[in-house]
Amino acid sequence: MKTRIDPRRLTRELLAFNTINPPGMERACARHLGAILEAAGFRVAYHEFAESRTSLVAEIGGDDGRPPICFTGHIDTVPLGAKAWTRDAFAGETDGDRLFGRGSTDMKGGIAAFVAAAVELAPRLARSPGLVLVVTASEEVGCEGAKYLVDSRLLDRAGAIVVAEPTANYPYVGHKGLAWFEIETTGVTAHGSMPEVGENAIVKMADVIRDLEGFRFPVDAHPVMGSPTLNVGTIRGGLNTNSVPDSAKITVDVRTVPGVDHGHLCHSLEHLLGPRGARVRQIVDTPALYTEPADAWIQQVFEDCTPFLGARPDPRTITFSTDGAWLKPGYGGAPAVILGPGEPRLAHQTDEWCSLSRLEQSVDLFATIMRRWCGL
Repeated sequence: MKTRIDPRRLTRELLAFNTINPPGMERACARHLGAILEAAGFRVAYHEFAESRTSLVAEIGGDDGRPPICFTGHIDTVPLGAKAWTRDAFAGETDGDRLFGRGSTDMKGGIAAFVAAAVELAPRLARSPGLVLVVTASEEVGCEGAKYLVDSRLLDRAGAIVVAEPTANYPYVGHKGLAWFEIETTGVTAHGSMPEVGENAIVKMADVIRDLEGFRFPVDAHPVMGSPTLNVGTIRGGLNTNSVPDSAKITVDVRTVPGVDHGHLCHSLEHLLGPRGARVRQIVDTPALYTEPADAWIQQVFEDCTPFLGARPDPRTITFSTDGAWLKPGYGGAPAVILGPGEPRLAHQTDEWCSLSRLEQSVDLFATIMRRWCGL
């Protein structure tokens, strides 16, 4: 007998857990999902990289001849922001087709959808190549949960990966890599009325920023992702107006394409900015995620999505980064697609919402992908 989970209700249940990161504290939410999956016949394991920072790995079925398919999502969310919400961020309020709440679109709705599909198919999945669900902690701060699972060798195997991030149910074949750098210049402090006896770190940083504006990546544009980008995101310097500042720092966000090695990129920046006396430190390192659109499974996913989209998808990559960048190599280079019911433009926004109809649609879409993989 099939068990049916209402994805709307499950999304509301997940929204009620405050998993804003920092601090995250995903344990209770992970345990809630684990109890649902265990009752449906899944083998469930919890893994913590720090106190209460809990990721969940749930498996069902298994076949020596064919690996399972993996569906993945993160349960941490970003802070609410400074702007006041007009809805309760944790209540799952609805208005027409919209379900509101922090994480509704990014990405508790996506998790609810693949859990609902998995539970419904569970009796049949038990006698198939099977399914593995990887629900991670702390994706929003450097993919810490996924990296811990991979680095600790806590993952077994998977033949394909669906990352249920918000894509409005459009399949994306990857995303750019993410490299963040902190760059610091130093000087000599002095009284603001005697700048000639000091050395101004902010003026040095102005030269650094001009150098960065002229930086050119040593790669051609990627045929799907386009070109790498570089953005100066923050700047801090000086302690008071009437002193020459002896320290200035910026952070730089670089989005890379396959072929750009982040270690080499760091050395290139050091070589460029070293004459300015600047120190460069890499603070975030997430590789690019990409699967060739010609891959047979990707083409099958495109076919599965076509009835829901009204036209066959074209190969595209998404702008943000995901846990898939770590899980793909963790699963031996398995093909991966980013596909979920959330609205990409609403991620991290005030009054975030997910379409209820698209949420229901994604349950059917995920179930179709699961059935095809497992031969059901």
